[in-house]
Amino acid sequence: MSIYFDNAATTKPFEECNRAVLRALNEKWGNPSSLHKMGIEAQEVAENSRKAIAAALGCESECVYFTSGATESNNTAILGAAKAHGKRRKKIVTTSVEHPSVSEAMKLLEANGYEIVRVNARSDGEYCFEDFIDAVDDNTCLVSCMLVNNENGLIMPVKKAFNSIKRLYPHIITHTDAVQGFLKIPFKASELNADLISISAHKIHGPKGVGALYIKKDVRISPHIIGGGQENKKRSGTENIPAIAGFGAAVRVNMANANENAAKAQELKSALFRSLMRLDGVSFNSGTEDSSPYIANFSVMGVRSEIMLHYLEEKEIFVSSGSACSKGAKSSVLKGFGLSDDRIDSALRVSFCAENTVGEVKVLCAAIADGIARFRKQ
Repeated sequence: MSIYFDNAATTKPFEECNRAVLRALNEKWGNPSSLHKMGIEAQEVAENSRKAIAAALGCESECVYFTSGATESNNTAILGAAKAHGKRRKKIVTTSVEHPSVSEAMKLLEANGYEIVRVNARSDGEYCFEDFIDAVDDNTCLVSCMLVNNENGLIMPVKKAFNSIKRLYPHIITHTDAVQGFLKIPFKASELNADLISISAHKIHGPKGVGALYIKKDVRISPHIIGGGQENKKRSGTENIPAIAGFGAAVRVNMANANENAAKAQELKSALFRSLMRLDGVSFNSGTEDSSPYIANFSVMGVRSEIMLHYLEEKEIFVSSGSACSKGAKSSVLKGFGLSDDRIDSALRVSFCAENTVGEVKVLCAAIADGIARFRKQ
């Protein structure tokens, strides 16, 4: 039987999600823009999911806009905010450890004349909110900082940074990629003081191909996709009602079990670290404090990531060497945290869900120990 520890890449959909998707496909397949009964029923499915997401974010449902996923949400937030607010202010502050859907959007803006300031981790690998405050000024139009790093699980100082920045520069638009934090660490949109929040369904046991962008009331961004004016003209295109239905179902299940699931993930992460500490040459790239309980990153020194990854795969144990979007390329994110090339080349990411067990962690650690014995000799 296989063991899946790559939940930061994607999660297995809940049965409740699958049933919601199938029901929408079979029974609620009208176009939600149609004015007749079938269209209204489809629109009701979307609105019910919108309300569930809004409840999880602690906001009004009118602030939630559906997208095709986190990449589109991040692109829309960053490019849309820059277009709407960057005519006079051409400076944007972000970090050096963002997901590619953020960092590539920043490169595009940089090529078009924007000044992009990338805040770096300090020598201890931590990010401090004061560094964001030092980086902004009156010429800044946008600050974008992820909530939880997708490779090492570090919880970034978004709340402190955004609250301080808003006090000093109320005009600055604040955006956070909360994909790895949504329903995994507690937060509300108002507490973060975020104008824009990106989230995704398939990281919380929902379907792929659907996400959402929270846009604070009265915050203006230019639409990234134009056409028929769906989603209150923020994101045109016929809504993917089956996926949206699954998204809402996954949110409702997670909300009912969020605290219990987080406590279980922390138990699994602690058990993993305790076992790995007994192995020679294992270095930890993420901690247990100020870090998501769902993500653990460590380096098995002397064994390249892909070698250990495929060795574990042969035993039907699935982990990753970093972001799924990097497709095996050396992690620029871990480089941004100041890790050496040797640490990066041997890094593994283990990410949990509520279905994982301590027994599976023990099997994983035993397999890593066997891999060390085998490959270090070579």
